[in-house]
Amino acid sequence: MNPQRRLRIAVADDEPDMLLFFRELLPHLGHEVAAEAATGRELVEGCNRVRPDLVITDIRMPDMDGVRAAAEVNRSERVPVILVTAHHDADILADGAAEYIMAYLAKPVKPVDLQAALRLAILRFEQFQTLAREAADLRQALEDRKLIERAKGAVMRRIPLNEEEAFRRLRRVASDTNRKLAEVARAVMASEEVFHALERGPS
Repeated sequence: MNPQRRLRIAVADDEPDMLLFFRELLPHLGHEVAAEAATGRELVEGCNRVRPDLVITDIRMPDMDGVRAAAEVNRSERVPVILVTAHHDADILADGAAEYIMAYLAKPVKPVDLQAALRLAILRFEQFQTLAREAADLRQALEDRKLIERAKGAVMRRIPLNEEEAFRRLRRVASDTNRKLAEVARAVMASEEVFHALERGPS
């Protein structure tokens, strides 16, 4: 997420003056107010409707606090959140320690603090997204490696080959068929299941 690009932002606060503050200041900073809410439930509904790039929400609001609303918004898709509070309460801030909470603002909010919080939230969220992708890639690489090892064992059981030659043949098939090695390994294991079923015969 480019810190310079125009963001569609959802804002929530039960104080009309704060909503007016965000409504007037955010466009001045180059962003769009995509949704406004005075309660937590309104925030969740608004975010479900407009899919904002970022959420700014007060913590203390009627019917559902900002922390719970942020959790609901992030249930299906990750959205960076900035929490705003007039209450320097350690318990509340601890509740807001989720991975999608990127920054905090204390009331009264100053324009310069809002601008800094936006930049910080965007940069932190981009770092979080990068780490999440890297972790997912690592998990997939480990799964692929296990699958390839199993396929290599299956080849060695079917054909009298040593481990190095079995791996070489798997790699050659992947190259010849323009497929990833993990895809070939998956096909080998699927074939193994068929062979096992044929060997068992009719039940």
